[in-house]
Amino acid sequence: MTSSLASFLLQAVLISLAAVVSPGPIAAVTIGKGSRFPHAGAAVALGHGIVEFPLMVAILYGLGYLLNVVSVKAGIAFVGGVLLLAMGVGMFRAAKGGELPSASYHSSSVTAGILLSLSNPYFLIWWVTVGAALILQSLKFGIFGFLIFAIAHWLCDFGWYTFLSILSYRGGRFFGRAFQSIVFIACGGFLLFLGGKYVMDAVRLFFP
Repeated sequence: MTSSLASFLLQAVLISLAAVVSPGPIAAVTIGKGSRFPHAGAAVALGHGIVEFPLMVAILYGLGYLLNVVSVKAGIAFVGGVLLLAMGVGMFRAAKGGELPSASYHSSSVTAGILLSLSNPYFLIWWVTVGAALILQSLKFGIFGFLIFAIAHWLCDFGWYTFLSILSYRGGRFFGRAFQSIVFIACGGFLLFLGGKYVMDAVRLFFP
C-alpha cells in the first residue's frame, strides 16, 4: 500500500508540475508582482489555494459536472478575458512609471490568485478532466490519499510561483527599473493576448 501510494503521488506531482509550469496568466502576474515583491508568488499561491481546495472537494462530491455546462464555460471565459485585459492594461501603466503601493502587494497578490483562478477556464477544465481523474485515483487510498494528493498538488503551485517571484525580484534588484519595465510590458502583453483569446473563446461558445 505504501509503495503504491508513493508511486501515485510521484505520478500526481509530475502531472501537477507539468500543468503549473505551463505559461499562463497566474505565472505572468506572479512574475510582474515578483519584480517588486519577492514573496508575491507565495501570496498568489495562497489565493490560488483558496479557490483550488474547495474546488477539489466539490469535484470529490460530484459537482464538477457544472463546469462542463456550455453557458458556464462561456461565462467564465468572458469574465476571465475582461479581467485579464484590465490587468494587462494595468501592467502597461505600471511600466510607464505608475507605482503599485508596496503596502498592498501582499493582499493584492492573494486577491489576484483568487480572481485569476476563478476566471481561468483552462484551469477549471483541467480540474474536471485530468484533475478529476487524479482525485478518483487518490480515493483508492481513502480520504487520506485524497488529502495527501490535494496538499502535494498545491505545494507544486506554491513552490513554482514562489520560485518565479524570487527570480523576478532578484532580476529587478540587479537590473533596476529598466528590467522591471520590460517585465511589466512583456507580462502585460501576454495578459492582453490571453484576455483577447478568452473573450473570443466565449463568443464562439455563445455563438457556435
